[in-house]
Order: sequence, then structure tokens, then C-alpha cells
Amino acid sequence: MQLADTRLRPLHDRIERIKPIVASVTIGDTIEIEAENCEEYLRIAEELKAWRKGPFKINDIFIDSEWRSYIKYNLIKPHIDVRGKRVLDLGCNNGYYLFRLSADAPASLTGYDPAFLPYLQFLFINKFLQIPINYKLAGSGDLEGEYDVVLCLGVIYHRSDPVGTLKKIAGTLQRGGEVIVDSIIFDSDESLFLMPKSRYAKMRNVWFIPTAAGLINMMERCGFCGCRLIAVKETGLDEQRKTEWIVGESLEAFLDPNDRTKTIEGYPAPKRAYIKARKA
Repeated sequence: MQLADTRLRPLHDRIERIKPIVASVTIGDTIEIEAENCEEYLRIAEELKAWRKGPFKINDIFIDSEWRSYIKYNLIKPHIDVRGKRVLDLGCNNGYYLFRLSADAPASLTGYDPAFLPYLQFLFINKFLQIPINYKLAGSGDLEGEYDVVLCLGVIYHRSDPVGTLKKIAGTLQRGGEVIVDSIIFDSDESLFLMPKSRYAKMRNVWFIPTAAGLINMMERCGFCGCRLIAVKETGLDEQRKTEWIVGESLEAFLDPNDRTKTIEGYPAPKRAYIKARKA
């Protein structure tokens, strides 16, 4: 069903409400939404489950997503400056990080994601916000254009050709442009890679898990320089958990119930490394 029209204020007023300190992308404080339409908006939001990234708030509707994405956002935010820059989020899901970054006056915002449901969620949220985001229903193999800042968050270990993906990212960055890559890792000081036999944390599409040193080594060989480990964080139930806004299981069911340091398959539990680098 088509969303009812809403009266929208100037763009700078709407962006001003999306501040780094808030947990959710909030709609309703500076955008007038007719109360009689909220029940219909709730129905539409519920039909768009599962909400993986967020949260979002539309008046009194709180979309409590599986991931509290503000934890990751607040971790990487001090390490990126997007003002006046062309920004790409590869694997943008429903656009949560792009909505948040819009508050910092980038020159442009682009998101790539091949999955249709997150795209519908993006359209639903952006019906209210009207942020000028160029959302491409496509994957890393279709990358084009030139960017100054690229985010590649939670993507690289899902790629069967991670080297090819990193080279694609390098090919779209301007010389001196910056990228932040995060990946599930396992602990070792060596440049090593683990390939799960079949599934990792019940996911079929995890092709490899590097050490932090292995990821840096691979990025350097793909044309990046100044690679720097900016954070390492274990994924906990405070960050990823089952809510009424998802379908199926979440992190608690992916871990060994007798040993939370391991996945249900016996691999090291999810821990993420965040690497910042420049285009050489």
C-alpha cells in the first residue's frame, strides 16, 4: 500500500535530528506525521520484518532491530570525516549508517545492497526523511563511480572472492580516499585464515575468517596503505539479539549453550576487527 503523504520540513531541519549521540533514527520530532496514519505505518513496518539494522523510531513506533547498530556506528564515527565527501556504504542493508552520516553534510551518499527486503525498508524510512541517498540494488561486483570514503561493514567474510571485493573497493576510491572494513576474526598474531567446513554461527555464507593481521595483509596486497587496527570488539547479546521485529533466531541460538566463547559448530565466537586504510 502506498504511504500517506506527510508534510515535510526543509532538508537541513530533518537531517539535524539524526545526531551521532542518539540510538535510533528518529522520525516525528521535526516531521509532522498525522496520528491517524500511525496504525497503518505500524502495519507496514511489521510486514517488512525482519529488521536487522536499526533501530528506528516513527512517533511512538519503535522498530527494535536485531542489531543495535548505533554500537558499531559510535565505534567507527570518530575515525571518519565525511563532510563534503562522496560516501559509499557497501552492503548498506536498510541504510541506517547512511541516515546517520547524513547529519555531517557529505557531498553525496550511496548505498549498495542486492537484497530486496532491506531496500523496501529503506524506502519506507526514507519516505519520511527524504534524505538524498542513491540506493543501488546491487552487489560489490557492480561497483562503479568514485568515492572519498567507503564503509565495508560485515561484508568481506561473506564474499567467496574477498581479494576481488577489496580490489573493487580500491578501484572506486580516489587516491588518498579512506575505507573502514570490519570482519569477524579469530585470535592469532599470525596472518592466518579459517575457512569453516560448512556453516559458521549457523550462517551458510561465511567463506573465510581472518586474523586481524591476515586482513591487514590482504588489504595491503589489494592496494591499500596506512592500514590501522582501530578497534576489536566481541559481539555480545547487548549488540545482537532476538526481538519481536525479526523472524527466526539470533546470536544466542548461534552460540554453544555450554560455552559462549564458541559457536554452535565449535568455532571461536564472533569477534570483530575494524581496519581503517587509505587508497595508495
